[in-house]
Order: sequence, then C-alpha cells, then structure tokens
Amino acid sequence: MYGVCGCCGALRPRYKRLVDNIFPEDPEDGLVKTNMEKLTFYALSAPEKLDRIGAYLSERLIRDVGRHRYGYVCIAMEALDQLLMACHCQSINLFVESFLKMVAKLLESEKPNLQILGTNSFVKFANIEEDTPSYHRSYDFFVSRFSEMCHSSHEDLEIKTKIRMSGIKGLQGVVRKTVNDELQANIWDPQHMDKIVPSLLFNLQHVEEAESRSPSPLQAPEKEKENPAELAERCLRELLGRAAFGNIKNAIKPVLIHLDNHSLWEPKVFAIRCFKIIMYSIQPQHSHLVIQQLLSHLDANSRSAATVRAGIVEVLSEAAVIAATGSVGPTVLEMFNTLLRQLRLSIDYVLTGSYDGAISLGTKIIKEHEERMFQEAVIKTIGSFASTLPTYQRSEVILFIMSKVPLPSLHHPMETGRTGENRNRLTQIMLLKSLLQVSTGFQSNNMMSALPSNFLDRLLSTALMEDAEIRLFVLEILISFIDRHGNRHKFSTISTLNDISVLKLKVDKCSRQDTIFMKKHSQQLYRHIYLSCKEETNIHKHYEALYGLLALISIELANEEVVVDLIRLVLAVQDVAQVNEENLPVYNRCALYALGAAYLNLISQLTTVPAFCQHIHEVIETRKKEAPYMLPEDVFVERPRLTHNLDGVVIELLFRQSKISEVLGGSGYNADRLCVPYIPQLTDEDRLSKRKSIGETISLQVEVESRNSPEKEERVPAEEITYETLKKAIVDSVAVEEQERERRRQVVEKFQKAPFEEIAAHCGARASLLQSKLNQIFEITIRPPPSPSGTITAAYGQPQNHSIPVYEMKFPDLCVY
Repeated sequence: MYGVCGCCGALRPRYKRLVDNIFPEDPEDGLVKTNMEKLTFYALSAPEKLDRIGAYLSERLIRDVGRHRYGYVCIAMEALDQLLMACHCQSINLFVESFLKMVAKLLESEKPNLQILGTNSFVKFANIEEDTPSYHRSYDFFVSRFSEMCHSSHEDLEIKTKIRMSGIKGLQGVVRKTVNDELQANIWDPQHMDKIVPSLLFNLQHVEEAESRSPSPLQAPEKEKENPAELAERCLRELLGRAAFGNIKNAIKPVLIHLDNHSLWEPKVFAIRCFKIIMYSIQPQHSHLVIQQLLSHLDANSRSAATVRAGIVEVLSEAAVIAATGSVGPTVLEMFNTLLRQLRLSIDYVLTGSYDGAISLGTKIIKEHEERMFQEAVIKTIGSFASTLPTYQRSEVILFIMSKVPLPSLHHPMETGRTGENRNRLTQIMLLKSLLQVSTGFQSNNMMSALPSNFLDRLLSTALMEDAEIRLFVLEILISFIDRHGNRHKFSTISTLNDISVLKLKVDKCSRQDTIFMKKHSQQLYRHIYLSCKEETNIHKHYEALYGLLALISIELANEEVVVDLIRLVLAVQDVAQVNEENLPVYNRCALYALGAAYLNLISQLTTVPAFCQHIHEVIETRKKEAPYMLPEDVFVERPRLTHNLDGVVIELLFRQSKISEVLGGSGYNADRLCVPYIPQLTDEDRLSKRKSIGETISLQVEVESRNSPEKEERVPAEEITYETLKKAIVDSVAVEEQERERRRQVVEKFQKAPFEEIAAHCGARASLLQSKLNQIFEITIRPPPSPSGTITAAYGQPQNHSIPVYEMKFPDLCVY
C-alpha cells in the first residue's frame, strides 16, 4: 500500500504534492512563486498540517545537502522563511522545531555559503514575534556554533570576514529571541555569557588590530559598514541595553576574564574602550554594579603586577566619571575606601620589596617606578571621580580621606621598611595628595561646611610636622578650599607690584557665614601660618604657598578685623626674622622679610588707605636702594642674591607697627588692636605634631603656671593707675575672655577626640604633679607633736625634734582615768 502510494503521485498526501511543486526542474530558476502561494494558503487553511510540511521540507533539505544539490537547499530555506513569516498559529512550535533542525544542519556544514545561509534564515526567524510560548526549545547549539563562527580563521580574508559577521548576527538573533522571553532558555546564564561576550570582544579586538596595521584608507562606504568590529559593538550594546539588574554581573564578569586572559590591562586602550561601551549601554541606575565589579576585580588582583593594577584603576576612573552622571549610590565611599586600601598596599610593596612581605626564590620582585606610576594613577582616579560628585558627597569624601591620614602619636612607633623610609610618612603623603586632588576646584559658598572643625583640626595638626613636603601639601590644600573665585594662579609669583589692578582680582564682600567662620577659626589659622614661617626647612615653594594663603584669606574671608589681624601677623613674622631667636639661616630670614613686603604691599592697595600705601611704598623703595635682599625680586629667584650679615637692620628698612597703627587708626580701623603685638597661643598640637614629649609639655605648662602664680604676681611692683591703664585693662580683659573661651573649647575637643592613652597619660602626669604639691604643703603646714622625752642633740650640736609614735608616748598620771 505504502509502496504504491509512493510511486503514484496522485495518491501522495496533498501537503507533499504542494511542497514538491515549489521546486523547479532547474534550481537556477528559483522558487516557483505561484505554487509557493498555494502552499502558503494551504498552511494557513489547515494549520494542523504545518508541522508535517516542516518535517517534509526538512527531510528534502537534509537529502539535498547530502547530495550537494545546494540550489534546492536555498529554495527550501526560502520556502521555510516565507512560511514562518506568514503563519502564526498555535501549532507553529512544531514547525519551528523542524526549521531549527534544518538551520542546525546548514550550520554544521563545512561550506561557508551554507553557514551564511543558515545564519540569515535564523536571523529572520529571530525577528518574528511568536504568538504562542515555547517551553522546551533550546538554543545551546546555536550559541556554541555562532560563537565558533565568530572565531573563524579561514584562509581567505573575505570569506573569514563574512563568516565572522554571520556569527555575530547569529548571536544577535539568539539574544533578541530569548532575552525577553522568560519561558526560553536563560541567555544570561554564565554558560552562555562566557561564550557570547568573549566572541564579541574578540572581534572588537582583532579587527581593531587589523585596521591599525592596514595602511589602505581608500575603502567603499558599504564595506566600511560591513565591519565585524562595528557589528560586534552594536551587538554588545544591544545585549547590555537589555540586561536587567540581576544580569549585569554575569555580563561583566566575562569581560574582566577576557581582559585578564589576553593581557589587555597593560595597554589599557582596548579595556577603556570596552568599558566605555558598557557604561553608555547599560541603564544608568545599574552603573554602580559595574563599578562594584571593577572594585572587586581590583581587590582580586592586589598581588598582580603594578601595570595591571594601574590599567584597572584607569578603566575604573573612566567608568566612574561616566557613572557619576547617573546614579552611583552607596558605591562612592566604597570606591574611595578600595582605592585608599590599594594605596596602602602599594606602599607596603615598595617598602618590603615583594608582594608577600618576604623575598624568596619564587617571589615577584617589586619595581618601584611601576608602583609609583600605580600610586599616581590611583590619586588621579580619586581626583577625577571626586570632581564629578555634588558638593555634599564631595565633602563626605574629603572627611573620609582625612580620617585615614595617620596623625603623629607618641604611642604608635614609626615603622620602617627596606629603604629606611617611614611607612606613616609615605601614607600621609599619598593621602594628602589624594586630598589635594579632591579639593582642587571645590566650590562652596559656606566655609563652615567646606572646612568643618573636625576636618580643619586634623588638617592643621599635620601642618606642624617636621616633613617639609607634608607641610607644603597642607598649605596647598588650604589654598584650594579658600580660593573660590579662581585667584590662586595670580599669586603664584611673589612680587611687589606698584599697581595690583593688573592682576584683575575677583573680590566679593565677606559673607556672614565667612565672618562666623573666621571668628571661630581665625586664631587657629594665624597660629599655623606663623609657626610655618619659622620652619628652617622651608624652601621657595613654601613661601609661595604662604603668600598665596595670606592673599586669598585677604580676598575671600577678610573684614576689617581680619585685615588688622593679618597685618599684626605679618609684622610678627618680620620680628621673627629680625630677632632671630630660632637661629634661622640667612635665606629664611631674607625670605620672611620679602614675604612681609609682598603681602603688605598687596594689603595696602586692597585697603586703599593712602597713608598706609605711602608708608609701605617708602619702605620698599628704601629697600630697593639699600637692601634689595629683603625684597622678593631678589630672594625668590633661581639664584637668590643674599647678604652675609642681617644683624643691625636699621629701622628705615622695617615696616613699623606704630606708623601703621597711626595711619590705619585714622581711617577707622581698630588702632588699639593694631598696637598689640601678635603672640601665638601654644596648644597640645605642638606636643602631637612636633618633637616634644609629654613630660616636656607638662613641664612647660607648670612653668607657665608658676609664672602666673600669685607669689610671682605679688613681687611685681604696683603700676600707676591712669586713663590709658584702665583703657588697656578693658581691652585686655576682652582678649583674655576670648582666650579663655578658646582654651575651654580646645580642652573639651581634646577630651572628645584624643586617644584614651594620651588622656590617661596627661591626667596621670597632672595627678602626680598635684600630689607632689600637696605633699609639699602638708610638710610645711603640719608640724610633728612635741616629744615628751625632750629634744635630741643632732650632729654639730644642733637640737633636732624627734617625733615619737603615739603608742610609745608616756602620758602623765593626771591623764589616766
């Protein structure tokens, strides 16, 4: 029966006859369109026959492939494509299974044309939106095969390019078909992502290298569009753009592994390009997930070569800047914490000379210059990312970095490494560099929020260290915060200009918030500026920074009271150079004279008091004639022109406080305050930041207290009471009250913030001191009871009282009851 039906065409099923009729006798004639229309109409009229039509077409195609009848293969695939486009019924799934079986057969062929044909059919199928879901369809074979095609190494360059592009298009089709269908195989699983993503990156990388080697710039526009790299980039963007929150990690991890396996972090150009594609393709709210992946990868490569870590950091920098425009969220402090931790690890590597802390035969030897480059890359990344943050987040980052700076302490011994360098010092320098990068360009209308007390106290405590480099960083950080109008670069050169209008300074009136800030912190700032001027290790850059700081305070934060205090401060610095109690070198003394001349020349023109300007101008002109070594034009040059003797400087070469008080007092300034010389207050920061020990600090306090004791005050002869005396007493009482309030605030802050060991040591020393004083008082006031046995003659015939215990005393009989 079956044999007879097979021989007689009229007895064959109708669907088979309709399928056979679409094939012409000569395959070059192509698909018979009229018969194809009949087959399509039949499939739409009888959808239950669709699966049989697909199975029969599949059978014919497999047979034609085996017989190398490729013309009929193309006709069969064209017919399948048309049926897929026309039919959307519930029984389409079985037909699709036959279709995918035929596509797989073409992809398995060694013929490039058949592979490309099968891929094109699959892409058409991928663009069809099916009405019915599929529960058991698998695309594992297609992912593997398309990925393999992406890595084609065919001898013919043109054929290789076509095969690779077909593979990329196939992967794009798989993604489109499966990414939004929850019933399909999950394309985001690692087993699929580990094939898709590296295939796309391979084409991006390989074609980029081929283009860089190819010198032929003349190409047709159509061929430029048929570039595997551009197609791979579009596919990668589409893939990442469709990624949901939970799928980002699986899509990014293969990228990191690919860059590791092919050593692509060190040139870093391709790695940066990849992550730019990623950051601009994903949804903005998912940016922080990519940042977290990079941070985790950086931690995982903590013991890798410095060039690899530097590449990861620079990629992180580019990605973070892009992410900052979106939503970074809680990743901000996590990022800075990771970068600071990597800085500390790099410092340890430089000091120990290896990644493991001990050098052995199998240990990688550290290259210091590479570690320095890595550290600079980290600092640059910190600055570039911080510059994109809003003000409130930037302030948090500044406080966070400052909290990591190790401050000097008596209870933490200094650690030294192989080169003898101090680990704490290197950490301080790197963190202050980072802080300087973050503070550059920082804009805040309120200095109270820009420089809060807890930050300013820690920053200024480092300003008194012996290390000149650290002090310079602190000064530059202060300048970055205070400069809010871009005037900093105008004071990079210290000079005595006759007309400062050429500087075109941007000056605004001091706001109320800035006035409050200066009332609270001005004395603290003045004190550190004064003590910084007295350092022997200062060089040209230090004096430039000090001049810039004084100038910017005068422009940004100055009112009449601040101007008076700054003039007093600079005159006190002039006295330091003149008296020279610190035994400063000649260059330092000349630099202080020149610094005072430059600043007073600036402030006199800012105050616009003619008499004040005239006095400053006269002194400067006198110095030009008789002592040019006291002016910045001769001191702050590459080869300073100094003198060998600075003793006995005549008064005409000095700025006189009495004269300045007279001319400014006549213009409405507080002349009484100008008459009082500036004297800095000594605080516990000296003990923490300098060389003094706890015992030396306490002895200093005892000495000061003893000088102010009532006994000393009684020896001072009585002063004649006059009107001036009373006036001075009133002014001094106000100053004393301010000093007392400041002292109380510092004591409270010290007990709130200082480590417990320091507080205990300080209180213990004071307690012992108090106990010794009490013992002296008891010895003086308490006399021993009279001895019933009389006196005992001591040596040299002098009588000496001898005390007898109570239980050995002999009392008279009248006392016995």
